[in-house]
Amino acid sequence: MPIRMNLPDTFGARLAAADRPLVGLWACSGSPIMAEIVAGSGVDWVLIDAEHSPNGLESILAQLYAVSAYPVAPVVRVPIGDTVVIKQVLDLGAQNLLVPMVDSAAHAEELVRAIRYPAGGVRGVGASLARSSRWNRVPGYLANASSTVSLTVQIESAAAVAAVDEIVAVDGVDAIFVGPADLAASMGRLGEPSHPEVVEAVRTALRAAAAAGKPAGVNAFVPDEAEAYLAAGAAFVAVGADVSIVARASEGLADRFVAGATASDGAPRTSY
Repeated sequence: MPIRMNLPDTFGARLAAADRPLVGLWACSGSPIMAEIVAGSGVDWVLIDAEHSPNGLESILAQLYAVSAYPVAPVVRVPIGDTVVIKQVLDLGAQNLLVPMVDSAAHAEELVRAIRYPAGGVRGVGASLARSSRWNRVPGYLANASSTVSLTVQIESAAAVAAVDEIVAVDGVDAIFVGPADLAASMGRLGEPSHPEVVEAVRTALRAAAAAGKPAGVNAFVPDEAEAYLAAGAAFVAVGADVSIVARASEGLADRFVAGATASDGAPRTSY
């Protein structure tokens, strides 16, 4: 007798039920070990990134397995809002998608159709072959698949901020996530995500989401900026990435011990 099972709550459902903002970390290394370490840190959600990281279908799947032992919401960022890519990632069992570079309501509507089966969408039907339905062990999966998936779209251009009221109004968009780095670049402020004009654009998106009754998140690796966006109403925030944490921590150790291993006269210190 096969096991009949239910799927975990989606990221959208967790946001709706939360009594505080949800804090997340990125998993960018492509390593399931690093993803598991991040998942066990105590954060609420983990972003498995396939846009700017060395992740394909196999490594995304390995990381979904790795984090599944922990009470975090895994969110997968696809490299592009392509119907075929979205179908493949959903069939891996990813329940929570983050789609980059969504600049219009029309684009958001296309993405909603991509995550839904007909008649409301265009997602290809292969659930019996896929982890998404746990190989047909989730009762009524096809009929209820939309409730097992959440869609977050990224607001990361001046055009997206200009259209944010229409984007957050799209039925099926569960949340928006603002990316200040790309937003700054689109505003002629490359490398200046903390510029006051960029910060105000982020806050414009947060206000639009609040007015629509939908959660908005922000990517903010500088702690003071993360706290400021949380105070401004962000419902979720990403505060760091595995690769950045390792890079900065390893540099700190090198600064302390490698630099400290040189004598005042410039000669290497010895242990004898």
